[in-house]
Amino acid sequence: MKTKLSKNRGLSTVLTTVIILVASVVLGSGVVLYGASLFQGGTQQEAISVSNVKVWVHSTDTNGIAWGAAGVRNTGDKVVSVDRIQIRGTDVPFGQWYTDTVVSSSLFQQALNHTGWGTLPQIAKTGTCAGSSYYLCIDYDASGANTDIIEANAGTGPVSLTPGGSAIIYFKLNNGTLTSLDSGLNTGVSIFAGKTGAPQSVTVQGKS
Repeated sequence: MKTKLSKNRGLSTVLTTVIILVASVVLGSGVVLYGASLFQGGTQQEAISVSNVKVWVHSTDTNGIAWGAAGVRNTGDKVVSVDRIQIRGTDVPFGQWYTDTVVSSSLFQQALNHTGWGTLPQIAKTGTCAGSSYYLCIDYDASGANTDIIEANAGTGPVSLTPGGSAIIYFKLNNGTLTSLDSGLNTGVSIFAGKTGAPQSVTVQGKS
Protein backbone atom coordinates (compact mmCIF):
# COMPACT_ATOMS: atom_id res chain seq x y z
CA MET A 1 0.00 0.00 0.00
CA LYS A 2 1.39 3.35 -1.01
CA THR A 3 1.76 6.10 1.56
CA LYS A 4 -0.29 9.19 0.67
CA LEU A 5 1.85 12.28 0.59
CA SER A 6 0.42 15.43 2.14
CA LYS A 7 0.18 18.46 -0.12
CA ASN A 8 0.80 20.78 2.86
CA ARG A 9 4.39 21.90 2.98
CA GLY A 10 6.16 23.58 5.94
CA LEU A 11 8.18 26.76 5.68
CA SER A 12 11.62 26.22 4.42
CA THR A 13 14.50 26.52 6.84
CA VAL A 14 15.89 29.51 4.95
CA LEU A 15 12.58 31.43 5.03
CA THR A 16 12.15 30.69 8.74
CA THR A 17 15.63 32.00 9.44
CA VAL A 18 14.96 35.19 7.47
CA ILE A 19 11.71 35.84 9.40
CA ILE A 20 13.47 35.34 12.72
CA LEU A 21 16.27 37.72 11.72
CA VAL A 22 13.85 40.43 10.56
CA ALA A 23 11.78 40.13 13.74
CA SER A 24 14.94 40.38 15.85
CA VAL A 25 16.06 43.52 14.02
CA VAL A 26 12.64 45.16 14.39
CA LEU A 27 12.41 44.34 18.09
CA GLY A 28 16.00 45.44 18.67
CA SER A 29 15.39 48.77 16.93
CA GLY A 30 12.28 49.33 19.03
CA VAL A 31 14.21 48.69 22.24
CA VAL A 32 16.99 51.07 21.17
CA LEU A 33 14.54 53.86 20.25
CA TYR A 34 12.61 53.40 23.51
CA GLY A 35 15.83 53.53 25.51
CA ALA A 36 16.98 56.63 23.67
CA SER A 37 13.69 58.42 24.36
CA LEU A 38 13.94 57.55 28.04
CA PHE A 39 17.51 58.84 28.14
CA GLN A 40 16.59 62.11 26.43
CA GLY A 41 13.62 62.62 28.75
CA GLY A 42 15.76 61.84 31.77
CA THR A 43 18.48 64.30 30.85
CA GLN A 44 16.02 67.21 30.57
CA GLN A 45 15.64 68.71 34.01
CA GLU A 46 13.39 71.24 35.68
CA ALA A 47 15.33 73.61 37.94
CA ILE A 48 14.94 77.12 39.30
CA SER A 49 17.18 79.38 41.33
CA VAL A 50 15.72 81.90 43.75
CA SER A 51 17.77 84.94 44.81
CA ASN A 52 17.53 88.22 46.71
CA VAL A 53 14.53 87.08 48.74
CA LYS A 54 13.19 89.87 50.96
CA VAL A 55 10.28 90.18 53.38
CA TRP A 56 9.06 93.49 54.82
CA VAL A 57 6.43 94.13 57.47
CA HIS A 58 4.85 97.45 58.42
CA SER A 59 6.40 98.28 61.77
CA THR A 60 3.39 100.18 63.18
CA ASP A 61 0.27 99.10 61.29
CA THR A 62 -1.83 96.74 63.42
CA ASN A 63 -3.33 94.89 60.43
CA GLY A 64 -0.12 93.02 59.71
CA ILE A 65 0.66 94.54 56.31
CA ALA A 66 3.63 92.72 54.78
CA TRP A 67 5.25 92.25 51.39
CA GLY A 68 8.00 90.10 49.95
CA ALA A 69 10.12 90.02 46.80
CA ALA A 70 12.37 87.55 45.02
CA GLY A 71 14.22 87.00 41.77
CA VAL A 72 13.47 83.66 40.08
CA ARG A 73 15.44 82.16 37.17
CA ASN A 74 14.85 79.00 35.17
CA THR A 75 18.19 77.19 35.32
CA GLY A 76 16.93 73.96 33.78
CA ASP A 77 16.30 72.97 30.17
CA LYS A 78 12.50 72.70 30.29
CA VAL A 79 9.81 75.36 30.50
CA VAL A 80 8.65 75.75 34.09
CA SER A 81 5.78 77.58 35.75
CA VAL A 82 6.32 79.21 39.13
CA ASP A 83 3.06 78.27 40.78
CA ARG A 84 3.47 78.58 44.52
CA ILE A 85 4.76 81.09 47.05
CA GLN A 86 4.27 80.09 50.65
CA ILE A 87 5.15 81.76 53.93
CA ARG A 88 4.56 80.12 57.28
CA GLY A 89 2.39 77.49 55.68
CA THR A 90 0.16 80.10 54.01
CA ASP A 91 -0.02 80.32 50.22
CA VAL A 92 0.09 83.77 48.66
CA PRO A 93 -2.81 84.02 46.14
CA PHE A 94 -1.90 84.72 42.50
CA GLY A 95 -3.86 87.97 42.67
CA GLN A 96 -1.27 89.23 45.15
CA TRP A 97 1.72 88.47 42.91
CA TYR A 98 3.25 91.35 40.92
CA THR A 99 5.61 89.91 38.33
CA ASP A 100 7.90 91.48 35.77
CA THR A 101 9.43 88.98 33.35
CA VAL A 102 11.02 91.63 31.10
CA VAL A 103 14.05 92.46 33.22
CA SER A 104 17.66 93.11 32.27
CA SER A 105 20.45 91.03 33.76
CA SER A 106 21.73 94.07 35.67
CA LEU A 107 18.30 94.70 37.21
CA PHE A 108 17.87 91.04 38.08
CA GLN A 109 21.15 91.08 39.99
CA GLN A 110 20.29 94.17 42.02
CA ALA A 111 19.18 93.88 45.61
CA LEU A 112 15.40 94.20 45.69
CA ASN A 113 14.27 97.29 47.57
CA HIS A 114 11.31 98.43 49.57
CA THR A 115 10.53 101.94 48.36
CA GLY A 116 8.31 103.04 51.26
CA TRP A 117 4.64 102.59 51.96
CA GLY A 118 2.17 104.23 49.60
CA THR A 119 -1.56 104.19 50.24
CA LEU A 120 -1.77 101.01 52.29
CA PRO A 121 -1.41 98.22 51.50
CA GLN A 122 0.64 99.35 48.50
CA ILE A 123 4.36 99.80 48.23
CA ALA A 124 5.11 103.32 47.02
CA LYS A 125 5.90 103.94 43.36
CA THR A 126 9.15 105.77 42.73
CA GLY A 127 10.76 108.13 40.24
CA THR A 128 9.09 108.39 36.86
CA CYS A 129 6.68 105.64 37.93
CA ALA A 130 4.61 108.07 39.97
CA GLY A 131 2.03 108.48 37.21
CA SER A 132 2.20 104.93 35.92
CA SER A 133 -0.95 102.86 35.61
CA TYR A 134 0.86 99.84 37.02
CA TYR A 135 -0.04 98.88 40.56
CA LEU A 136 3.60 98.18 41.28
CA CYS A 137 6.22 100.32 39.57
CA ILE A 138 9.72 100.83 40.92
CA ASP A 139 12.27 102.98 39.10
CA TYR A 140 15.53 102.10 40.79
CA ASP A 141 17.70 104.76 39.18
CA ALA A 142 15.03 107.35 38.18
CA SER A 143 16.21 107.02 34.59
CA GLY A 144 12.80 106.69 33.05
CA ALA A 145 10.68 104.07 31.35
CA ASN A 146 12.16 100.83 30.02
CA THR A 147 15.47 101.35 31.81
CA ASP A 148 15.85 99.16 34.88
CA ILE A 149 12.23 99.55 35.89
CA ILE A 150 10.00 96.94 37.49
CA GLU A 151 6.40 97.27 36.31
CA ALA A 152 3.67 94.82 37.24
CA ASN A 153 -0.05 94.47 37.74
CA ALA A 154 -1.69 91.84 39.91
CA GLY A 155 -1.18 88.32 38.61
CA THR A 156 -3.81 85.86 37.43
CA GLY A 157 -1.94 82.56 37.51
CA PRO A 158 1.44 80.78 37.44
CA VAL A 159 4.46 82.55 35.97
CA SER A 160 5.90 80.69 32.96
CA LEU A 161 9.66 80.83 32.39
CA THR A 162 11.52 79.44 29.40
CA PRO A 163 15.01 77.95 29.95
CA GLY A 164 17.29 80.80 31.02
CA GLY A 165 14.33 83.11 31.58
CA SER A 166 14.04 85.22 34.73
CA ALA A 167 11.45 87.22 36.62
CA ILE A 168 11.20 89.53 39.59
CA ILE A 169 8.17 88.86 41.74
CA TYR A 170 6.85 91.17 44.43
CA PHE A 171 4.10 89.63 46.51
CA LYS A 172 1.72 90.88 49.17
CA LEU A 173 1.24 88.54 52.10
CA ASN A 174 -2.19 87.90 53.52
CA ASN A 175 -2.81 90.39 56.32
CA GLY A 176 -1.72 89.00 59.66
CA THR A 177 0.67 86.38 58.25
CA LEU A 178 3.38 88.51 59.84
CA THR A 179 3.12 91.35 62.33
CA SER A 180 5.41 94.07 63.62
CA LEU A 181 6.52 91.62 66.34
CA ASP A 182 8.19 89.51 63.63
CA SER A 183 10.58 92.28 62.65
CA GLY A 184 14.14 91.00 62.98
CA LEU A 185 13.08 87.35 63.16
CA ASN A 186 13.69 84.67 60.55
CA THR A 187 10.82 83.20 58.57
CA GLY A 188 10.59 80.53 55.89
CA VAL A 189 9.78 81.53 52.32
CA SER A 190 9.07 78.74 49.83
CA ILE A 191 8.89 79.37 46.08
CA PHE A 192 8.09 76.41 43.83
CA ALA A 193 7.67 75.56 40.16
CA GLY A 194 5.85 72.25 40.35
CA LYS A 195 8.06 70.02 42.50
CA THR A 196 11.11 72.19 41.93
CA GLY A 197 12.12 74.66 44.61
CA ALA A 198 13.03 74.81 48.27
CA PRO A 199 12.27 76.89 51.37
CA GLN A 200 14.64 79.67 52.35
CA SER A 201 15.17 81.35 55.69
CA VAL A 202 14.74 85.14 55.45
CA THR A 203 15.05 87.88 58.07
CA VAL A 204 11.89 89.99 58.30
CA GLN A 205 12.60 93.71 57.98
CA GLY A 206 10.38 96.24 59.73
CA LYS A 207 9.49 99.32 57.62
CA SER A 208 7.62 102.37 58.87
